[in-house]
Amino acid sequence: MGSFSMWHWLIVLAIVLLLFGRGKIPELMGDVAKGIKSFKKGMSDDDTAPDGTPKPADQSKTVDHRGDDHK
Repeated sequence: MGSFSMWHWLIVLAIVLLLFGRGKIPELMGDVAKGIKSFKKGMSDDDTAPDGTPKPADQSKTVDHRGDDHK
Protein backbone atom coordinates (compact mmCIF):
# COMPACT_ATOMS: atom_id res chain seq x y z
CA MET A 1 0.00 0.00 0.00
CA GLY A 2 2.90 2.32 -0.80
CA SER A 3 2.87 5.02 -3.43
CA PHE A 4 0.40 5.04 -6.28
CA SER A 5 1.59 4.39 -9.83
CA MET A 6 1.08 6.63 -12.82
CA TRP A 7 -1.63 4.24 -14.13
CA HIS A 8 -3.58 4.65 -10.91
CA TRP A 9 -3.67 8.43 -11.27
CA LEU A 10 -4.66 8.20 -14.95
CA ILE A 11 -7.58 5.93 -14.09
CA VAL A 12 -8.69 8.24 -11.26
CA LEU A 13 -8.46 11.24 -13.60
CA ALA A 14 -10.52 9.43 -16.25
CA ILE A 15 -13.23 8.56 -13.71
CA VAL A 16 -13.37 12.14 -12.41
CA LEU A 17 -13.69 13.46 -15.97
CA LEU A 18 -16.47 10.98 -16.69
CA LEU A 19 -18.38 11.94 -13.55
CA PHE A 20 -18.04 15.71 -13.78
CA GLY A 21 -17.50 16.27 -17.49
CA ARG A 22 -14.92 18.48 -19.13
CA GLY A 23 -16.66 21.80 -18.51
CA LYS A 24 -17.69 21.26 -14.91
CA ILE A 25 -14.21 21.22 -13.34
CA PRO A 26 -13.10 24.63 -14.73
CA GLU A 27 -16.48 26.04 -13.69
CA LEU A 28 -15.96 24.78 -10.14
CA MET A 29 -12.43 26.22 -10.06
CA GLY A 30 -13.79 29.59 -11.26
CA ASP A 31 -16.36 29.57 -8.46
CA VAL A 32 -13.64 28.82 -5.92
CA ALA A 33 -11.51 31.69 -7.28
CA LYS A 34 -14.48 34.09 -7.07
CA GLY A 35 -15.07 33.03 -3.48
CA ILE A 36 -11.44 33.65 -2.55
CA LYS A 37 -11.48 37.07 -4.23
CA SER A 38 -14.65 38.13 -2.44
CA PHE A 39 -13.24 36.89 0.88
CA LYS A 40 -10.06 38.94 0.38
CA LYS A 41 -12.14 41.97 -0.59
CA GLY A 42 -14.26 41.56 2.53
CA MET A 43 -11.17 41.31 4.70
CA SER A 44 -9.66 44.46 3.16
CA ASP A 45 -12.97 46.34 3.56
CA ASP A 46 -12.73 45.83 7.33
CA ASP A 47 -9.51 47.87 7.35
CA THR A 48 -10.96 50.86 5.49
CA ALA A 49 -13.55 53.47 6.35
CA PRO A 50 -16.74 53.81 4.25
CA ASP A 51 -15.14 56.61 2.20
CA GLY A 52 -12.16 54.40 1.30
CA THR A 53 -9.59 55.93 3.62
CA PRO A 54 -7.74 53.64 6.05
CA LYS A 55 -8.97 53.64 9.62
CA PRO A 56 -6.54 54.96 12.22
CA ALA A 57 -4.92 52.16 14.19
CA ASP A 58 -5.35 53.93 17.55
CA GLN A 59 -9.14 54.19 17.18
CA SER A 60 -10.55 51.46 19.41
CA LYS A 61 -13.84 50.88 21.11
CA THR A 62 -13.99 50.51 24.87
CA VAL A 63 -16.80 49.59 27.19
CA ASP A 64 -16.78 51.09 30.66
CA HIS A 65 -17.83 48.69 33.37
CA ARG A 66 -20.38 50.00 35.83
CA GLY A 67 -21.05 48.17 39.05
CA ASP A 68 -24.50 47.39 40.47
CA ASP A 69 -24.53 50.62 42.50
CA HIS A 70 -24.88 52.79 39.31
CA LYS A 71 -28.48 51.96 38.34
